[in-house]
Amino acid sequence: MKAPWPFGHLGLKVLSVAFAVLLWLFVSGDDTVERGLRVPLEFQQFPGGLEMMGEAPSLVDVRLRGASSALSRLGPGDIVAQLDLKSAVVGRRLFQITPEQVRTPFGVQVVQVTPPSIALVFEPQVTKQVPVAASLEGDPAPGFVVGQILAAPASVEVVGPQSAVARVTEAVTEAISLAGARATVSDTVSVGFIDPAVRLKTPRLAQISVEIVPGPVERTVRERPVHLMNLGANLVVRAVPSSVDVVVRGSRDGVNRVDGASVTASVDLAGLGAGSYTLPVRVETPPRAGVARILPATVQVSITSGKD
Repeated sequence: MKAPWPFGHLGLKVLSVAFAVLLWLFVSGDDTVERGLRVPLEFQQFPGGLEMMGEAPSLVDVRLRGASSALSRLGPGDIVAQLDLKSAVVGRRLFQITPEQVRTPFGVQVVQVTPPSIALVFEPQVTKQVPVAASLEGDPAPGFVVGQILAAPASVEVVGPQSAVARVTEAVTEAISLAGARATVSDTVSVGFIDPAVRLKTPRLAQISVEIVPGPVERTVRERPVHLMNLGANLVVRAVPSSVDVVVRGSRDGVNRVDGASVTASVDLAGLGAGSYTLPVRVETPPRAGVARILPATVQVSITSGKD
């Protein structure tokens, strides 16, 4: 005979009630406690076309209440504060963080959030093209110098807040070592910016080629007479010193071909009357070499009347 409806599956019902009582006894015997935690702050629905200026807080402090066993089981990511930015516009804005904006597991209550509000500054997002500047370290081998530097790509697109992008003049690379180099140095390196507020629109690498060439050499052509030019009529001039040393610079082949006689030093006296003057020395050299220094660079000139 089938048992009446209230008594159907009586054993299972009794067992369920027993489990419920035991669970209630277990929970009711668990103390309610409070605990402070530092939890991540998550930004949601960030508006397109805007950039956040400065360092936004990544953590907030929360005060939690719940059963001791429930709080002790909390793990990373179980508690997250969520801030909705869909109403953000350009300028400085204040956002409230309430306990209702903190995601928690069942049985855990948020009592307090610190800070209760945060101020955020937003600017329009802009982009622009800037050149790639290679970062170099170390010196080439003695007698060699850095020549032409090529970057591929030659420029990249930077993106970020309007004011930060306006300050950017170039993108920089990882350092490329030239220590002891005697030939062209090539390397593929990452590209970035010193200002953390900006970034590459499209992350990429750059191929950098640094030309290493023989350095210019110098040679001293000694005691070249100083020619006194354009002296006025009926005037007598004396220059001290009467000769100078000229240091010429250029390629080794070009400097070696310079004939001392082709290096001429002169002082222009046009328009000068009797008196004492300190005048610069001008030097002309062949096209294959240039003037590095004149020793001395000036001479003392004394002009007197020829009638004296």
